[in-house]
Amino acid sequence: MNEQNGNYKDKTMLVVLAHPDDESFGMGGTLAYYADKGVNIHYLCGTRGESGTLDADCLDGFDSVGERRESELMCAADVLGLSSVSFLGFRDSGMLGSPDNDHPNALVAQPVDKVAERITHFIRRIKPDIIVTHDPVGGYHHPDHIAIHKATVKAFHAAADPNMYQNGLEPHQPQRLYYGVFPRRLFRVLVWALKVIGRDPSKFGRNQDINLEMLAKDPDYPQHVKINYTKYKERKAKADACHESQLDLGSQGSGIFFWLREKLIPGTDGYMQAYPEIPANAHMKDLFEGLQ
Repeated sequence: MNEQNGNYKDKTMLVVLAHPDDESFGMGGTLAYYADKGVNIHYLCGTRGESGTLDADCLDGFDSVGERRESELMCAADVLGLSSVSFLGFRDSGMLGSPDNDHPNALVAQPVDKVAERITHFIRRIKPDIIVTHDPVGGYHHPDHIAIHKATVKAFHAAADPNMYQNGLEPHQPQRLYYGVFPRRLFRVLVWALKVIGRDPSKFGRNQDINLEMLAKDPDYPQHVKINYTKYKERKAKADACHESQLDLGSQGSGIFFWLREKLIPGTDGYMQAYPEIPANAHMKDLFEGLQ
């Protein structure tokens, strides 16, 4: 049972991300933090992670990769205390250049209006105070993350316009839109570290399809809000563990990135307030600060 707090119990957050595990690996600490304060948190997931790489034994008892990963997401949602999980119904596109990009139901193959219309439906139905999604480069240039970002931004504005995506639901304007962000210095330090040990930073991750050198050149986004989730580290770790098929702690896997992140910015998630726009150097203590 979540601890109810008068400042939060009537607040609603809609989190729109691309894959099962994005909610845990990226911002699980924040979600556990706010769920415990009584915020109603709804997760809208773009795909079921059908293109994720996993070991054969992870499919025992499951008919597909997507089914396994959906099960993992429901486990994590329960741990984090989310109010609901819904899916947009598109297919995981894989990384840029992957054959999965060409699947007819791949998220990246859809017109942005088609995706935005589905997100708008959820905004009008759930009526969130705030929406959180990926940053403009999808964190590490994942095409699905970028597609979700573009569609969510469009839906954020369209939801209040009765002439956009008419679906019989009343228009609703969320008060704020946030992007989950983290310092790009993490990539720069990781590039340096991998070179020191003789690894190729342009071929990172389980499938060696992430170019860290490219990511290290990205500009930093403002961090208007920093959420300290230190008290919820254990819950976040349990949510991460739910995504067993995607845990990869090898020296070339994503695990080293999250390890480094914890060393450099322990127990902290960063967010950029995208709408309404505020100065880059503005700082708030809370995603709901100042909201009625």
